[in-house]
Amino acid sequence: MPHGFTLPDCTAVITGASSGLGAEFARQLAPQGRALLLAARRSDALEEVKMEMLALRPCLAVHCCVCDVASEAGRAHLLETVETLGLKPNLLINNAGMGDYGSFASGDTARLRAQIDINVTALMLLCHAFIPRLQASSEAPAAILNVSSLAGNVPMPDLAVYGATKAFVTSFSEALRIELLDRHIIVTAVCPGPTPTNFGKNARRPDGEDTNRSGQDLLRVPPQFVVGRALRALQQGEACVFPGLGVSLVAPLFRMMPRALLRRVLERRYRKDNS
Repeated sequence: MPHGFTLPDCTAVITGASSGLGAEFARQLAPQGRALLLAARRSDALEEVKMEMLALRPCLAVHCCVCDVASEAGRAHLLETVETLGLKPNLLINNAGMGDYGSFASGDTARLRAQIDINVTALMLLCHAFIPRLQASSEAPAAILNVSSLAGNVPMPDLAVYGATKAFVTSFSEALRIELLDRHIIVTAVCPGPTPTNFGKNARRPDGEDTNRSGQDLLRVPPQFVVGRALRALQQGEACVFPGLGVSLVAPLFRMMPRALLRRVLERRYRKDNS
């Protein structure tokens, strides 16, 4: 692909935009974008983000769509909003997602399925729905940015479904990137490690314990850095990016480590945590 994605004057659709990385994507796009469509379930939080964006740049067109993209009705509402507003997006940021700390066997069935619904099904179907709607040309490619995770590179005891869904996101994004080259749509997966957002709080089960965070300090990077690196990756046309020095070093290590050795390390850590 001859060009990366051009951020100035972009029209972006951002899911999970009410907080965390989604809100940070809006902040970093606001100074140079043409229009933002912010999608999330919480109307009050969305309005706060919208007001913040307008304070940053009053001439920016900022729209809110209150919807649950994990549901068919929610995705239909988002697409209807795009059509009603007459938006011509050239950037889709699939950021909405969720996790669930705890063993798979003790997990709530609805919560386990919800991770599939939002991390996999919603992301996949939104990509499918927006591909024909993205404004793309050889001179000005469009882009899809899928938020994956370092967790997709390694089996994650007590976060098994989440890690598996993110493995899907990374693999799907890489395959889709190849398919869309001739349509001038760049597909990039961003795979952050531990990032201080509301993810950890939301991933805890009622009265459940937090996950083991030992060793995460070396991998932790702030949302501002994750988003900035992800947007640079779009501009440079990169396929997959692991923000932060620690994460960028650990990710290939996980891929190259013999599977038997990786399992042994994970088993030892898991037994220690549960002894």
